[in-house]
Amino acid sequence: MVSRLNPYISFDGNARQAMGFYKLVFGGTLTLNTYGEFGAQHSGDADKIMHGMLETGSGFTLMGADTPPGMEHKPGNNIAVSLSGDDADELRGYWQKLSEGGTVSVPMEKQMWGDVFGACVDQFGISWMVNIIEPQA
Repeated sequence: MVSRLNPYISFDGNARQAMGFYKLVFGGTLTLNTYGEFGAQHSGDADKIMHGMLETGSGFTLMGADTPPGMEHKPGNNIAVSLSGDDADELRGYWQKLSEGGTVSVPMEKQMWGDVFGACVDQFGISWMVNIIEPQA
């Protein structure tokens, strides 16, 4: 898989509707995963979107999710740039450079969904998410 760079939008509880709208606009395949699918089955957030991805025939990829529980939704600051793929060395290199001089909000480590992931704000105030896709057993 080639590494890719795409926008990742945070929503205030309406990610399912917004991502559905973008599917109507751009077409393509929409995949939605809820917080309930990843261990929060009995919380009030179980049906909220933990991760959504729209991939279009034109080569566009748009990702989005409901703001995680406990985090503040900030309209205007609700977009990050996502880097993802399976080339661990390449993506770790980007992570190292992006996080240097910035602020790490999620350390680069294995996550509940099985991939290695980290989130940071670079020295210029831009939010970045790096996800290294781990081979499935």
